[in-house]
Amino acid sequence: MQLTSLAEWNCSVARTLDVVGEWWTLLIIRDAFRGTTRFDDFHASLGMARSVLTARLRKLTEQGVLERKAYSEHPPRYEYHLTDKGRALYPIIVSMLQWGDAWAQAPGGPPVVLVHDTCGQVTHPVLMCPHCGTEVSAANAHSEPRPGSVPSVAAQDAASLA
Repeated sequence: MQLTSLAEWNCSVARTLDVVGEWWTLLIIRDAFRGTTRFDDFHASLGMARSVLTARLRKLTEQGVLERKAYSEHPPRYEYHLTDKGRALYPIIVSMLQWGDAWAQAPGGPPVVLVHDTCGQVTHPVLMCPHCGTEVSAANAHSEPRPGSVPSVAAQDAASLA
């Protein structure tokens, strides 16, 4: 099934989904954060069809989320490493982990915890305002149109996020 492109939508969420919204894509990125770099290791971890994995890795590379580096010439083999653009997806992966722990939990509880390397403690990151240092949530934040918005879409977005 061919998905409709969201790349031209005047919505940052839609354009993000155009890059990382296909099935398996965020799991590939999750595994890359865990240190997986090679095709066969992604395949072993995820168990997805090789053709789908190839397509997703190609798209992530074309979009600049992953960088492909040769590690063997004969036969040609590549590793996939997160770029700065890819590493910037970390808060999304952590937020999805936290949402899953709260709302889609397995019977035995969360399968992993996030441990802060600096202090060694289990952590639950929160979205913070860089100006005042307080937590940001749907209850205390809203969106406003900016110069790049289309008025009718911006009004819908602002209303839906309020």
